[in-house]
Amino acid sequence: MEAIIKGVEKDFLTENSDIDFSTGDTVAVSFKIQEGAKSRIQIFEGVIIQRSGTGTGSTFTVRKGSGNNVFVERIFPLHSPLIDDIKVIRRGKVRRAKIFYMRGRTGKSARLKERK
Repeated sequence: MEAIIKGVEKDFLTENSDIDFSTGDTVAVSFKIQEGAKSRIQIFEGVIIQRSGTGTGSTFTVRKGSGNNVFVERIFPLHSPLIDDIKVIRRGKVRRAKIFYMRGRTGKSARLKERK
């Protein structure tokens, strides 16, 4: 049964699964936005606070700070056809799989050390 499911999922996997990124990394996600008949690419840049799921259902959450201590979190499906590109800008050094503690931090305490 699992072999059948993996065979069907294989058709829907995108090349985004080849990108190596994890929790704590700062990424720039190029996301296609459809507005009427026009489409454009918008870049959402922030820190990954979690990754979850496997196969076609895998997702990652990006947290972006946009001035005046206002933060926006967005959940992206990893294998979405709307994701054009994922670029890793910085590699963060964290010791947890999900860094929800970043939600309570602003300013200097919200910085992460860089992985070497």
